[in-house]
This record gives sequence, C-alpha cells and structure tokens, in this order.
Amino acid sequence: MSSTTSPTAISAHLAVRPDWLAKRPEPALEPELPIVDPHHHLIDRPESGHYLLPQLLQDIDSGHNVVATVYLEWLSMYRAAGPVEMRPVGEIEFANGVGAMSASGHYGKPRVCAGIVGHADLGIGARVAKVLEAMIAAGGSRFRGVRFISASDPDQAEWGSVVGRPQGLLLDSKVREGFAQLAPLGLSFDAFMFHPQLADLVDLARAFPQTPIVLNHVGGPVGLGRYRGKRDAVFADWSARIAELAACPNVHVKLGGLGMRVFGFDIHEGDLPPSSEQLAALWRPYVETCIAAFGPQRAMFESNFPVDKGSYSYGVFWNACKRLAAGMSAGEKADLFHGTASRFYRLGL
Repeated sequence: MSSTTSPTAISAHLAVRPDWLAKRPEPALEPELPIVDPHHHLIDRPESGHYLLPQLLQDIDSGHNVVATVYLEWLSMYRAAGPVEMRPVGEIEFANGVGAMSASGHYGKPRVCAGIVGHADLGIGARVAKVLEAMIAAGGSRFRGVRFISASDPDQAEWGSVVGRPQGLLLDSKVREGFAQLAPLGLSFDAFMFHPQLADLVDLARAFPQTPIVLNHVGGPVGLGRYRGKRDAVFADWSARIAELAACPNVHVKLGGLGMRVFGFDIHEGDLPPSSEQLAALWRPYVETCIAAFGPQRAMFESNFPVDKGSYSYGVFWNACKRLAAGMSAGEKADLFHGTASRFYRLGL
C-alpha cells in the first residue's frame, strides 16, 4: 500500500502572531538545565510559511539551555525530479546541511539538526531499503530514522487536515514489509496518529520488538469533531492505550504537540497568550499519565515548533515543561529534558 504524500498536501495549523506572542514574556526557569529539543521542523513553503535556521535560533535564544535539536520531516526540500520514492532524500540533504552549518560554531552553541528524522514511503515494501540507504548516505552521521504518519479521522477536515490516509495503515502487510527494513539498518521509527488508532501501534510494536519506536505528541487525544465536549471519555480511552504501549519496552513517548488545533484547547483564543502556569495546569493530566506509564527514561519533552508556535512562545513552552517536572529528581529531569532524547536518537550527549 503506497502512501507517499504530495509535498503540497500539508495540514493547516494555527497562524503564528508575533505581536500576540510578545505580550507574554517570561524569564527562563532553571536556565542552566540542558535541553535537547527532539522534535522541530524547518519550513520554506508558500502554503506553510518560512521557518529556517535564523528563525529557530531566535526562538532558542529565550534563556533556556538548548544544547541540541532533532529535525523532524516536514515535506521540505524534496527533490524536484527522479523516482518519486527517492525525492524525500532531498530533505535529508537539506537538514544535514543545516546541521553542518550549526556544527561550525558560527551560529552559537546549540547543535541544531544533530539528529535527523526523514520520511520514507514504507508502503512500497522491501524496496524502501534502497531509499533508507540513500538517506543514511545523505545524512552523514546525523540520520536516525523515519516518521510515517498514519493519523487519519473522518472528522479531520474540522481541524484543517487535508491529507487523507487509509485507516489501518500500520496494519497493512506492505507497510510492515517496509517497516521491517528499519531495524537491520539501525534506524528508529517516529509514529503519529490520533488516539483511536493507538491500538495499531501497540500491534506494530509487539510485532517488531527490536525496532525503537517513539510516539509523537502524547498519542494525539483528539478534542474536535465527534470528540468535542467528550474530553473525559477520550482521556479514559487514550490513557488505557498509553498503558498498553508503555508495556512495550521498545516504545518511547514525546511530551508536546499540545498546541495543535486537533487537541481542541482554546489557548490561542485569548487576548493574551497562555502563561506557563496555565499550560502546565492544562497539560498535567496528559504529561503525568505518560510519565507514570513510560517513566522518565522513556519520555522526552518536545517543542514541535513552529507548528505549536500558533499557541505559545518557545520560552513559555519550556517553562511549562519545567513546571510539570518540578517534583522530579535531578536525574529524572535530566532524562526528560535531554537524556532520553540523546539516548533514543544516539546523539552522544
């Protein structure tokens, strides 16, 4: 089952309003705590905006000690020609170039794009091995794995998603034939789906226990469409699946992405941006459930910038995370903010 998405088909997200974000300045809490941001994008597309190294560095320069980042695929800089399945290799070349720029030291201390996660169409089956090998070559020492988004819902148009994917994508035999190519090449898998689909990831993780998997955006508990006004029922269903996933030792979880429209929060509608206290209170049930299930050793905070920038600023986000981790030990904080990400993505930090 081939599922390669057209580079022009990108989900709509909340607009970034710099003047609005500037109304909520906050000094960084625990400014010395090292942070690896394991999930951000770089974007240069007319329909999606402009967010490249200078914009990312401007956000990072918020008082927090961000020491490294991991780039996540965003359909950016695909090759304009050549076999369709090979075109995403261009994104790895692009991200690796940014990583090389950052490693020069001319752009400050953070090692931007120290790890790179691309997109490969697992739906082409075993043939995807050639694509993965090309990505390994293009990414030098930085390429770590792929993300293959399976998020799909009948009501997704309500939150701006224009990308149609078949249900049960991770259960498809051809996709699993492609997935089977990851572990032999030493690659990991980033997963993003909505909460009703989490059982598919449980099944996949059990079928491939040797493949490292990280669940993006706390598993996508939806708050719109037919789930609007049913947060308690969604939470019960979602948390049960999180417990099942956590029983799979090869699965990790990213704590972030909650600024996206799909979660159904209204934090972007206020006259002022949300404070870190407000965000921590809103997110606490989800973050604490994930940490309790996976433990700090398999959980990592993620910014998901610039996608989440429509809801809050980078500095306020990390302050919220630090408030959520306030009761943790120094070792647990180290895992949540940099250790887990460094181990999972093999950054050597």
